[in-house]
Amino acid sequence: MLNLSATLRASGSALADLLLPRCCVVCEGLLDHGEREMICGRCWARLPLLPAPRCDRCGHPTYGQNCRWCALLPPYVRSARSVCWASGEVGLGVVHALKYQGWYRAGVEMAARMARLAWPEDVATERRALVPVPLSSKRYRERGYNQTAQLANELSRRWKIPVWDQVLTRVRHTETQTRLTPGDRLRNVSSAFHAPASARNVLRGAHVMLVDDVVTTAATLNACAAALCDGGARIVSFVTFGRAPALGDRWQP
Repeated sequence: MLNLSATLRASGSALADLLLPRCCVVCEGLLDHGEREMICGRCWARLPLLPAPRCDRCGHPTYGQNCRWCALLPPYVRSARSVCWASGEVGLGVVHALKYQGWYRAGVEMAARMARLAWPEDVATERRALVPVPLSSKRYRERGYNQTAQLANELSRRWKIPVWDQVLTRVRHTETQTRLTPGDRLRNVSSAFHAPASARNVLRGAHVMLVDDVVTTAATLNACAAALCDGGARIVSFVTFGRAPALGDRWQP
């Protein structure tokens, strides 16, 4: 009976694949037989990973002793890590599938790769909780979910630390940062985030990890980190899936 049930399930799965073939949400190619992720193995193999050597603090590819990306981070940001360049067909395609195309389950596969990032020992031992960058209510209504919360929840399951989604609020809607200059990005998110008074006892003395899908100039994450530290956090680290390359970065795809 068990063998018959397994055979029927396999037959049903094969029939479903024939009638409703599953496609990769990035390249739209057919998934190979047995692939159960939303993004195909070919796309994952072409993901433009951040290459070594990398800065021990911010994780940015660098040469020598000087890291110009660290200059973007305030002193209360301990560390930052990203999986890949947010560029090219695959790097941007994966992010867009999660963020703009409604494929929220892609966050499971993205977080699996974020969870494998290497951290300084103190970060790995001290991190107390994950904090997703909050969306404005307008943006949440448009998307129906917060993509950074999807990533945080999956990281929480893998790292066995909680998600604190009530310790940081977005107090005003901001325009998308995509087309803004670095100066405009800073002005756009200035005073946009706040740690409510109710979060102070939770945050006091904590090392928390901010979660976002992509970091470019770190303006949004820095604004969030400032609000968390004003609310009592001792130190903050950043974890994102993608990192936007800038002019002058080596190893751009």
